[in-house]
Amino acid sequence: MKKLTLILIGAILFSLAPLRADEGMWLLPLIEKLNNKKLAELGFKISAKDIYDINKSSLKDAIVHFGGGCTGEIISGQGLLLTNHHCGYGVIQRLSTVEKDYLQNGFWAMSREEELPSPGLTVTFLESFTDVTAEVVKATAAVENTPEFAKSLQDVSDEIVKRAVGDNKYLRGRVSSFYGGNAYYLVVTKTYPDVRFVGAPPSSIGKFGADTDNWMWPRHTGDFAMFRVYADKDNNPAAYSPENRPYVPKKHLTISLKGVEQGDPAMIIGYPGRTNRFMTSSEVKETAEITNSIVIYVRGIRQDVLMADMEADPKIRLQYSSKYAGSSNYWKKATGMNETFKKLNVEKRRAEEEIKFQEWVNANPERKAKYGTALDEIRGAVSNRAEALYLSAYLREALGSIELFSVATGFAQYAASIEGGKKEEADRALEFAKRRMASFYKDYSAPTDRKVAKALVKVFMDKVKKEDRPEFYNVIDQKFAGNIDAFIDNIYDNSVFVCEDKYTKAIENLESIIKDPAIDVVKTITPVQAKANQILAKENPVLAKGQKSYIAGQLEMKQGQAMYPDANSTMRMTYGQVLNYSPKDAVIYEHISTLKGVMEKEDPNNWEFVVPEKLKDLYKAKDFGQYAMKDGRMPVGFLSSNDITGGNSGSPVLNGKGELIGTAFDGNWEAMSGDIIFEPNLQRTISVDIRYTLFIMDKFGGAGYLLNEMTIAK
Repeated sequence: MKKLTLILIGAILFSLAPLRADEGMWLLPLIEKLNNKKLAELGFKISAKDIYDINKSSLKDAIVHFGGGCTGEIISGQGLLLTNHHCGYGVIQRLSTVEKDYLQNGFWAMSREEELPSPGLTVTFLESFTDVTAEVVKATAAVENTPEFAKSLQDVSDEIVKRAVGDNKYLRGRVSSFYGGNAYYLVVTKTYPDVRFVGAPPSSIGKFGADTDNWMWPRHTGDFAMFRVYADKDNNPAAYSPENRPYVPKKHLTISLKGVEQGDPAMIIGYPGRTNRFMTSSEVKETAEITNSIVIYVRGIRQDVLMADMEADPKIRLQYSSKYAGSSNYWKKATGMNETFKKLNVEKRRAEEEIKFQEWVNANPERKAKYGTALDEIRGAVSNRAEALYLSAYLREALGSIELFSVATGFAQYAASIEGGKKEEADRALEFAKRRMASFYKDYSAPTDRKVAKALVKVFMDKVKKEDRPEFYNVIDQKFAGNIDAFIDNIYDNSVFVCEDKYTKAIENLESIIKDPAIDVVKTITPVQAKANQILAKENPVLAKGQKSYIAGQLEMKQGQAMYPDANSTMRMTYGQVLNYSPKDAVIYEHISTLKGVMEKEDPNNWEFVVPEKLKDLYKAKDFGQYAMKDGRMPVGFLSSNDITGGNSGSPVLNGKGELIGTAFDGNWEAMSGDIIFEPNLQRTISVDIRYTLFIMDKFGGAGYLLNEMTIAK
């Protein structure tokens, strides 16, 4: 293991030749050793120390993990934060009412007093990022590949974190694994819980194109929103209080109005969520045929039900906008992934890589001893868990998407704990269930959920073999003559969870609430999930062992190439250029889109492409102010060759001087397999041009006063 660690360090640190010009989500502490030369060649004027420095302010201090799932950037010395509209979508939805619909109409605070508290929203700053591989390996080597490994890893991680954070109540630490568990880094962060909504355009701008344009270029979406971070009088994190003050950052980004040209350097720093660039052919096949296919099929049915009700009722539209958006985003991504898997022959290409790897392994007895079983372990685990993964996916996507069953689960856990005589466990389950119910009804429509339940209970029956179905399907056959609709109607007519008034009265009598028909259903689902989990718990460690060995072998085989680790929601840097691309023969997509394209796409009869009258007036008058391009056109979005994935949404796009030129929000359809394999000729990042962001904020939203606190380079 110690030798493997040295090999890993050599593979990472001592190569100066990245895989491809723009591929890679790079660890910030390693930029100086790995990427400085390439950055200079592309025209970047900033150094590695300008990007990441724990001793003085650097660009990393202006970039935050927004809400745990997106990225944001600080754009003023008074804590003003920019991210994507779709990143703030759930927050904006929760703050909205039918009377004050900020999703539909947009919102701009015209003073600090009008900024809206956003309960539950946090932003997290990176303090430091330190390699602790040697310490972790030393502490866990004796129990590697044994059941004791997880506890040993947790123990040494706790020690490392305690030593780093000490008694500082504002800091948090965690030890994250990289390269499939072949390397470990200590990540120290600081989280601010008082974040207030400053403004966003209406969805007709911030979500223009909606599902149709999602993952597509040309794109014309003003996908941005602004928030402000608040702190206590000492600039430390604090819960919401009227006494809190705007956070004073160590660093905020300078905004450039100079625009972008083909070939300009472009850098993105953010929090990519997850990639699988070391995925094998058997795993690609599993992803396409099980995970993605089930997501595509089940979510498509559920989304049709939701959309029909959303279009019919403004209240339901508001209640389900965020839920629908979250579901449809991955539904379309899964659709695109499967399409590009086939078009780009991803499974075949990975199989060819595996043949080369195995030949390299077999050529040396020492390598064969270390890595010889890696691919067999992966293939075996994938094969052995296939049925369990299939069942688990249908439980999650079908039965798990029925809201009534979902909220009843907490009370079912309470009931099971009571029956088992586990009072403390029961109390915890009850407290959790009650907390969830406190915010449940605001965004719940029982009639809509009833329709979803009827559709998805049937889907599960049609797609899952009889012996794997929960016991309640026998009840449907025996007591309801196989009539799913009648069974669902009986549950929704009699469950206390479908109505807040019923629930409020029933919660006073826990003995009666645990007899609820929805809980009876959930109780029959639990053992089916346990059956699947038992198989997954057996096979997943085998898969992880094979993956760790395969990745370690890849690192050794490819010494001389810099190998970046898969994304895991830690801060990364990706560099590239503003760049067009050709999606197919005889077609070239320009690197920039303009407001003219918004007008060309307008369709007043399609909610996805409605254009606000004020925006049309500004376009007709060419009232673009200082935000227009040199030729008079108004920019909207642009393309770059940066390597991003989910989690990078809201990330700043920086020019060669480290100035903000845009906000990343999407990838392109032709490279939807990008989480698995990077396609340099096709893969592009889609970003909102910062000039469009400020134009909408200023000219359309009337919030130009915010410009006064920004640092702008013209």
